[in-house]
Amino acid sequence: MQQDGILLVDKPVDWTSHDVVARARKLLGTRRVGHTGTLDPFATGLLVLGVNRATRLMQFLVGDDKEYEAVARFGFATDTGDLTGTPLTAPVSAAHLTVAQLDAAAAGLRGRIQQLPPMYSAKKIGGVKLYELARRGEEVERQPVEIEIKALEIVAANTPNDAHARDFTIRVVCSSGTYIRVLAEDLGKRLSIGAHLSALRRTRVGQFSLDQAVTLERLTELAQAKQIEQALLPLRSALAFPEIVVDAAEQRALAHGQALRRHANLPENTLAKLCNQQGELLAIAFYNAQTQAWQPRVVLCEQPEKAV
Repeated sequence: MQQDGILLVDKPVDWTSHDVVARARKLLGTRRVGHTGTLDPFATGLLVLGVNRATRLMQFLVGDDKEYEAVARFGFATDTGDLTGTPLTAPVSAAHLTVAQLDAAAAGLRGRIQQLPPMYSAKKIGGVKLYELARRGEEVERQPVEIEIKALEIVAANTPNDAHARDFTIRVVCSSGTYIRVLAEDLGKRLSIGAHLSALRRTRVGQFSLDQAVTLERLTELAQAKQIEQALLPLRSALAFPEIVVDAAEQRALAHGQALRRHANLPENTLAKLCNQQGELLAIAFYNAQTQAWQPRVVLCEQPEKAV
């Protein structure tokens, strides 16, 4: 019997997100594993994976807000914007920087802002990923993208082993598509000093938090014990949409892609979860105000068995 659900994994450092997906596929014995957004290899933290039927729900999660704990290092910038890159200039002392100065610089980066995607990113231009061009020494014109920084807090300051540098731990809550590396660089520019990202940990994606995640070591243990279901969250928990309970006749109609006739005083295209009386997710539907019906967008159910 196939196992469906949401799998939350704590990605270790130096693993690519695709490495984590490949390991999950092997441990769960299925090719149907998708994710809601990658992390750079040097980063750690929460990856939200969909297993089997849950892959069809990933489309509703990719735009969720994300939360990070990051360390911005001041003293020099790098060509990648993070610790994996080559320094662009000789280090200068950042010992004078204070939390108050950094907080003042952060003020102009909160709210809705325009952010230029970095060259070292997976964003495509002309069908080619930017980092592939960057590795060839090419730089192309990019258009800024509107993002939203909902929180940007300076958590702590410390001096690393590098006598010139100064590290600041920051907490960021942002819209999907935000580059935390660029935030670190922009903070440096506002303080007239080079900066880059020296550490990054994703702590939340939408309603899911890192404390719910399992390590790959724990996932391996569960797979060996044939208890992998302990790591899977039910499909119903994947989305924070309103929930509508349907009966057996309505489930049969849903299985054929038919609309659910229920009047609701809701805006057009409001999304909802349609569940049976046992709490199983049957479909994701949107509200058609004109027809006063819920039209299935994703159908996960089969026809219920008739009572004998």
